[in-house]
Order: sequence, then structure tokens, then C-alpha cells
Amino acid sequence: MVKYNRILLKLSGEALAGDKKTGIDPITVSSICDAIKQVVDLGVQVSIVVGGGNFWRGRYGHTMEKTTSDYMGMLATVINTLALQEALEEKKVVTRAQTAIEMRQIAEPYIKRRAIRHLEKGRVVIFGAGTGNPFFTTDTAAALRAAETSSEVILLAKTIDGVYSGDPKTDSTAVKYDKITYLDILNKDLNVMDSTATSLCKDNNIPIIVFGIDRPNNMVDVVQGKEIGTRVN
Repeated sequence: MVKYNRILLKLSGEALAGDKKTGIDPITVSSICDAIKQVVDLGVQVSIVVGGGNFWRGRYGHTMEKTTSDYMGMLATVINTLALQEALEEKKVVTRAQTAIEMRQIAEPYIKRRAIRHLEKGRVVIFGAGTGNPFFTTDTAAALRAAETSSEVILLAKTIDGVYSGDPKTDSTAVKYDKITYLDILNKDLNVMDSTATSLCKDNNIPIIVFGIDRPNNMVDVVQGKEIGTRVN
């Protein structure tokens, strides 16, 4: 029995690096894909947006022209997209990669109707290259693709197990929220998603569930309706 029939999973690039912090750790990726396979086997339609921070972020460019640095970050997400696709297909999960920037030799261009058709056929769809535009993060890409594909919820996998009032890694007084609103995130400037992505989810009434990726099976618990992490709505 599942609570959601169609979800969008947002993975950070760092989640694929494991303890290495940079690059791709095959064992970590395999573990994440095992959990994704379990969700698919439950009959849930799954799409994924993955970041590129394990290779490059737009802000890493320092004196580099912002647009160029952001495009480099988009290409980093495509590397992660291909890694996830390969790992899922090794586990016999039929997968399609779509990119916001055309690169037909390695992935389909993003087409909304085609993406939805893939989901309806039980294929996992991975969206690479963010929105295809500089000045927008992969958080915004996740909110946009979730709205376009009528996803019921965004599962936001992070390195901490929910939303806190501060950074629990450095602030021992930080309090975890079980539930919180979009406006609270914006007003308190909490580090969940960027303000553009949060506003897009608010405007389209897309709930977000933030959970720790250190236990990938959390995503299985979430789709089965268990109270995991923090719910934003």
C-alpha cells in the first residue's frame, strides 16, 4: 500500500559521493538505486532531479563569468544523471535520461509529454542539466519538473534527517521540525531549498518531504506513508 503514486526525488550531487565528498562512489550510488528500485517495485512512478555539487557548482567559479560557471554546473548534473541511469539499469530498472540542454547522443531532450508517458509505462525518468538556464538551481529544476509532471510530492534527500532551526552540525541548540510551512522556510531563511524553488512549490501546492539520504530506505518508508523527516506544505 502506497501513499503516493507519482513522486519526484531530488538528490544532491554530494549524495552520490558518499564519504569521498567529491566524485561518484559506486557503492553509495548502488545503495540509493536499490531503494529507488524498491519504490518502483511498489508501483510508484518515479522521476529524479540530481545536482552536480560533487563535481561543480555555479558559485565555484569565483571570478568566472556567472553564466559560464552555471553551464559547467549543468554539465556536472548530466554526469550524475548518466551514473544513476547506468546503476538503475544494472538492477533491471528501465530508465530514461532527459536533459534540458540538448545532447542527443547521450540523452533525450526534455519533452514534458514524453516524460509523462515514460512514467506511465513504469520507467524512471532522470532530468539532467537543471532548467537549462543559468541563475537557477537544481532545486528550482526539481520544483519545476514536479509541477510539469503533476508529481504528488517532492522527496528531498539531504545529508541531515530533516529541517532544523539551525545547522545541527554546528549548532547544538538547533531544533528539528516535524512539519513546517513554505512561508516559515522563506521568513526564517532556513536552508531547505532556495527561495525560488520554495515559492514555486508553494504556488503549485506541492508538498516537500525532507529526509536523510544516509538511510536510503527512508524513501521507501515515505511512499508507504510513514512519518519520516520533515514535511513542508
